[in-house]
Amino acid sequence: MTGMPEGEDGPLRVCFVCSGNICRSVMGEAVLRALLENAGLSDHVAAVSAGIGDWHIGERADVRTLAALAGRGYDATAHRAKLFDPLWFDSVDLVVALDRGNERALRAWAGTDEARDRVVLLRRFDPRLAGMSGAALDVPDPYYDDDAFEEVLDQVEAACRGLTAHLGRLVAVGVRPR
Repeated sequence: MTGMPEGEDGPLRVCFVCSGNICRSVMGEAVLRALLENAGLSDHVAAVSAGIGDWHIGERADVRTLAALAGRGYDATAHRAKLFDPLWFDSVDLVVALDRGNERALRAWAGTDEARDRVVLLRRFDPRLAGMSGAALDVPDPYYDDDAFEEVLDQVEAACRGLTAHLGRLVAVGVRPR
């Protein structure tokens, strides 16, 4: 998998997945990388992102995504959109879907129950949403709403803080989420 270490002995591998890999999943990747760095976990966890659709392969992140991220000190200028390959289930420890539609597609692509079990919704890691289900756990796609990017980034940051804590606990006990 491009940009992602391989092998059981390397870092835990996390892949954020949204529709086209130019908005939400880019935010997740950028935020998680920064949080991992701040927590001293960047040597133990690697993050990438991808989309379930091929509309934007090779493109930069949406300019509104880049602006929202830059406004909070994150940098995703090197990002280029890529398509999630179902073969990645063999090398990714956690596949983080940004909404239930992405989650359904990813679970359908997973070839085994073990792979399906690695697909999780990002907002499940937001402690403020404990016990919630359904649409409450979706990170809405801001692509068609210029004003939504900041709110989406708020949701991604909150959930990524919880995800970072979860990953930190896994690293501490040497457990892979498989």
